[in-house]
Amino acid sequence: MRLAEAWRVASAALRANRLRSGLTMLGMIIGVAAVVVLVALGTGTKNEVESQVEGLGANLMFVVPGKVDFNSAPTASPLDNTDLNDVVRVVGDRDRVAVTLTSGETVRAGRNSAFTTVLGVMETTPKVFVRTVAAGSYLTRADVDTGRRVAVLGDGVARKLFGERSAVGQQISIAGVRFRVVGVFAPLGQSLGVDRDSEVHIPISTAQRLFATNRIDAFAIKAPDNDTIGTLGDRVVAELHKRHPDTEFSAVTQDQILGVLGDILGVLTTVLAAIAGISLLVGGVGVSNIMLVSVRERTKEIGLRKAVGAKPRDIGIQFLLEAVLLTTIGGILGAVLGVTASLVTAALSPVPATVTWWSLALAFGVSAGVGIIFGVVPAQRAGKLDPVVALRTE
Repeated sequence: MRLAEAWRVASAALRANRLRSGLTMLGMIIGVAAVVVLVALGTGTKNEVESQVEGLGANLMFVVPGKVDFNSAPTASPLDNTDLNDVVRVVGDRDRVAVTLTSGETVRAGRNSAFTTVLGVMETTPKVFVRTVAAGSYLTRADVDTGRRVAVLGDGVARKLFGERSAVGQQISIAGVRFRVVGVFAPLGQSLGVDRDSEVHIPISTAQRLFATNRIDAFAIKAPDNDTIGTLGDRVVAELHKRHPDTEFSAVTQDQILGVLGDILGVLTTVLAAIAGISLLVGGVGVSNIMLVSVRERTKEIGLRKAVGAKPRDIGIQFLLEAVLLTTIGGILGAVLGVTASLVTAALSPVPATVTWWSLALAFGVSAGVGIIFGVVPAQRAGKLDPVVALRTE
């Protein structure tokens, strides 16, 4: 039997039982769509996290006390202003060093209030990180050196406190102390799970006095280029370890953060795809079951074909093509449904979704493979039927 003729016969057989064929394909459609959607969500989340890390700036390194480990509690910081001077000396440029002292505080302006993350920082923060001031100006070196009570508000904080009015020049209070607003950041949104629009930046010296501490939580350092970032981190850690021999310090680069997060999200995406793939297996079992029923129903037809000269191989190919045709059409419809669902999810929710070509190819390839694997047994059974016995079947 020619292949074209086998395809025609297989198509006619499926059209003759449209409802059964449709229900059989439904399992494949759901399975392929689930694989495409879950892989799209996992890939979109991974891409979003990577873009957020890269969006902080280029050639960044974070130096923190303790060992960076997702399973360990943060280490209390022994860092202070004298460590800042030593780090600046090692780096060789104050503009490449930023510090943070973090506290959650309620910020008030008149009757309005907002709970925010108050960061004690240096004037170098916009030079180390990518951060744009939309109105007013950022903190100056004089503000940091003299401990002035000035603040730069995140866009979200400014809107909560002042609505559509300009916040620049207005008075706010942090922990009962009055500050003057000198600038407002451009909207930035979420970054690594942190709402960057809900931040308030004040001079590090002012923050230390306000919170009655002289500590610094962490350093952020901008290396001259990516090739020297590792060596620079080792030098900074060695210098801090000399000052604090009982404390372990870690220098973490953007590439290391991306590597760890990428591995975690990659495993998560694989697991999600594997779980969704189970539905493809279930759909394959359904295809095999339906094809076995079809062989039993068409026993007399098979006997007649063999009686007029059809070989067992021809009969087997015909039923195998029917199984492949079922799963292939289901795979195409499932891929279309999966892409549509991914785009709708990305458009109507904050969950990012990125459809990848390999997920479509994988889902479609698996669905076609399922048709071959689960269609072999019914095809072999059909090909082995004795024509005399088949013709006698009622």
